[in-house]
Amino acid sequence: MKVLVIGGGGREHAIIDAISKSKQVTKIYAAPGNAGIAQLAECLPIKDTDVDTLVTFAYNHAIDLTVVGPELALAAGIVDAFEAHGLRIFGPTKAATQIESSKQFAKDLMKKYDIPTADYKVFSDYSSAWEYVQTSPMPVVLKYDGLAAGKGVVIAENLDEANSALKDMLQNDKFGHGQVVIEEFMTGPEFSFMCFVSGDKVYPMVLSQDHKRAFDGDKGPNTGGMGAYSPLPFITKADEEFALQKIMLPTAKAMIAEGCPFKGVLYGGLMKTPNGIKVVEFNARFGDPETEVVLPRLTADIVDIFTAIIDGTTPVLTWDKRAAIGIVLASKGYPNNYEKGFEIKNLDRVDTTVYHMGTKRENDKIITNGGRVLFVTALADTLKEAREKANAEVAKIDCENLFYRTDIGWQAT
Repeated sequence: MKVLVIGGGGREHAIIDAISKSKQVTKIYAAPGNAGIAQLAECLPIKDTDVDTLVTFAYNHAIDLTVVGPELALAAGIVDAFEAHGLRIFGPTKAATQIESSKQFAKDLMKKYDIPTADYKVFSDYSSAWEYVQTSPMPVVLKYDGLAAGKGVVIAENLDEANSALKDMLQNDKFGHGQVVIEEFMTGPEFSFMCFVSGDKVYPMVLSQDHKRAFDGDKGPNTGGMGAYSPLPFITKADEEFALQKIMLPTAKAMIAEGCPFKGVLYGGLMKTPNGIKVVEFNARFGDPETEVVLPRLTADIVDIFTAIIDGTTPVLTWDKRAAIGIVLASKGYPNNYEKGFEIKNLDRVDTTVYHMGTKRENDKIITNGGRVLFVTALADTLKEAREKANAEVAKIDCENLFYRTDIGWQAT
């Protein structure tokens, strides 16, 4: 088989790493890929949202399977375009991607079908949103109603922070021109529940948790994720069964009822609150960085799984019993302003899996090319051992402009 993977981050590197283990696959392409992905796939100079060019490439090169990583490509309707040309592609349609691309669509869906989530209101103008916030208990959660690369959520501790966030979202168009969803603040540990979904059939993956805050001790600004781990000792089998039966399955059925059946990976960002498990958000694709600790635990052939989901047959999922912890190395200044172009040395000394998130090759050197740059994953019998191993391997990497957290998985170890 010839396989094309859309995207160029750590998630896509992990997907390609899993695909490369399949005996069915003879050639992998990545669009656009990165310096690490280039070791496993032929990288194409095509943007992940350049749908027409990607369709043409897949058609002309007789690609047998395309797998979509990023949400922007899904929201651009890449799956619809490929299917219109008779090309096999793994991912939800543009209509089904609304569960991620529109916070309002997701919240309204949950309300209509009794899927547990936080109470909310939606606003399109600053003055009425500000008026509402002033009567709301603090902290309050403000979400930009659209795609914002994991950065469009603000937990405002006071009115000043809420006012500033509302201005960013509704007056300054920081993430684009859109609405704001204002939610009640929930407490409890968050976890990521990714499932392969084909219509009303839902096949759960192992659970994971990512760490959003930039610095040790869960301090600093929110990021796209600074590390992740799997499994989660604080989520019981009963919790997992509740999440499957009361959240993920009803959501899959609700999407069918709304005329936009889901096919692909449905990501449930969930919280174990004092009042039970509730939905924080849904994503319409593999999470990043959770994929980089979940797929290393997958022992089944991922190409068989992708094929089964597309065809509506039953996939077989088998998992490594070992624990996985992964650490992000990010550019200093991330998630705010940062510089690129710093050389990364000693990658060849790292004795575990390294996924590239934001790198490129320049004159035989690997250099930084993004906010989140590398992801180092370690597997071990316990989470504590996995963290020790991951930290030891990360310390081997030499780059003057990278920082990382040393306490990934602290809640479970």
